[in-house]
Amino acid sequence: MIDIERAALSLLPAWQNHQPIQSIPADCRPQSREEGYAVQAALVRACNEPAIGWKIAATSSAGQAHLGVTGPLAGRLLASRCLQDGATVPLNGNAMRVAEAEFAFRMKSDVSGNPDMPLGIQDVMSAVASMHLAIEIPNSRFEDFSKAGEAQLIADFAGACFLVLGPEISLNWREIDLKNHEVRMFIDENVAAVGKGGNVLGDPRLALTWIANELISHGQHLSAGDVIITGTSIVPAPIAPGNTLRADFGVLGSVSARIG
Repeated sequence: MIDIERAALSLLPAWQNHQPIQSIPADCRPQSREEGYAVQAALVRACNEPAIGWKIAATSSAGQAHLGVTGPLAGRLLASRCLQDGATVPLNGNAMRVAEAEFAFRMKSDVSGNPDMPLGIQDVMSAVASMHLAIEIPNSRFEDFSKAGEAQLIADFAGACFLVLGPEISLNWREIDLKNHEVRMFIDENVAAVGKGGNVLGDPRLALTWIANELISHGQHLSAGDVIITGTSIVPAPIAPGNTLRADFGVLGSVSARIG
């Protein structure tokens, strides 16, 4: 096993100071998903702040090709990077410079299980307390994230950076066909991208089920109170300082942000 703590400490300054690095040092670089998640957990401890949930990256074939990975990735969300609806999001040090519109779920109870017996969608959805709308402003700490490989990308919170989270949706969202639900991203009140819930592993509920099983298979689990953003429903939209963003989810409402 690699030196997990040393690998995490090599990422810490890049996370805190928004300064990219080429890679984790070769002698402690994670080589598998298992090692990647171990480094990610150590990085959370090194940051010394609460984790408030998870993100899912690379939920489409295009996203997987863009990142150079073969499947979705799970990454931690930290409290300091979770902002309220309408917040101003700083873009300094962000090389990706894109915005994503996402469905989010908050858990009312832990989701545990046996890795040899994967949970089904109803098992996971019964543990959901609420649904929210979100804008993610992701970033990678690697200079060339497309060549970092999935183990390093997992270690780096799967590209998590800032999250703008809307309030709980009051509408009876459980009766809505999220797979075919349209989502639009407006930038400065111009339509920048149009997508649907089915762009995230076929359905945001399926994406939530995926991460529940992924974490269980690596000795972790979704916990009560966790917020999970399920992946972008649109092609990531390029952004720049001064932009105003609004992710419109139709009858479900919208969430907005300003780029500083």
